[in-house]
Amino acid sequence: MFKRILVPLDGSNLAEMVLPFTISLAEQLQATLVLFHVVEKNAPMEIHGQRHLREVTAAKAYFNRIAARFSSPAVPILKDVHEVQETGVAQTICDHAEELHTDLIVLCAHGNGGLRDMFLGSIAQQVIRQGNTPVLFIRPEMVIDQGENLVRHILIPLDGSEEHEVAIPVAAYLAEKYTAKIHLVTVIPSVETLSVKKAITSRVSPRMTTLALNIHAQQAEEYLLQRSQKFARQGITAVSTVLHGDIPTKLIEMIAVEGIDLVVMATHGHNMIDAHWEGNLTPRFLHKSPVPVFLVRGKGRDEE
Repeated sequence: MFKRILVPLDGSNLAEMVLPFTISLAEQLQATLVLFHVVEKNAPMEIHGQRHLREVTAAKAYFNRIAARFSSPAVPILKDVHEVQETGVAQTICDHAEELHTDLIVLCAHGNGGLRDMFLGSIAQQVIRQGNTPVLFIRPEMVIDQGENLVRHILIPLDGSEEHEVAIPVAAYLAEKYTAKIHLVTVIPSVETLSVKKAITSRVSPRMTTLALNIHAQQAEEYLLQRSQKFARQGITAVSTVLHGDIPTKLIEMIAVEGIDLVVMATHGHNMIDAHWEGNLTPRFLHKSPVPVFLVRGKGRDEE
């Protein structure tokens, strides 16, 4: 399923923090690693307090050093430097991922563009929104064990809709590769934690809202049980849980309690402004997740 992994790097130590995890992943999946850098027009001299790669020659020399430093006999490493066009960095990454037939993009969550990021989203969110290639989202402060036991517990947040089920085959594939246990979860919001639009409705009819949430919880239990049974028929160990409360908060609590190593979820790549109004899960969760998050492009309606 994942034979070519694209890793965009900007020359900073922070961006390089994804490489140990990515190398281990590539070894397990028998994948090729593609190091990629976009030389931006009018690029800043520094990024994250370090010298920014602003020339093709410097970027190629940097990739040679990185390839030597992180070399693995089991992982072929390709290097590609690209000058950005008018479409911008995120679109260039998406286009190049398709051109190179890569199956996965690994992005480091670092940097803060202030209001610009709030309106346009970070580069990572833009890549998710503009492209179709799955994205592995890693924060640089994550301390991740390497080796064959890199992924032992996989969490899949679901809401019962087909739009989010695109994450299931990806999680199943990874679970088989790592002999990992899958944790299926649906978080039912309480009346107090409903999204803005739904909270307005709950004020008009609080009893009906509570009843609807209870019915949703019962349906979620049945749905997750059916899903876990399907995993069992594939020879994959799976358990299901229905939680109540604020969705990102409950997911993070579950990660700690169950020792989750990786989250696999569907997304539409909305930015933080969208998330605040629509109750969108992904951007709020990404800013808090203590483990890598595997994002698969959702389909159909907006995620809630």
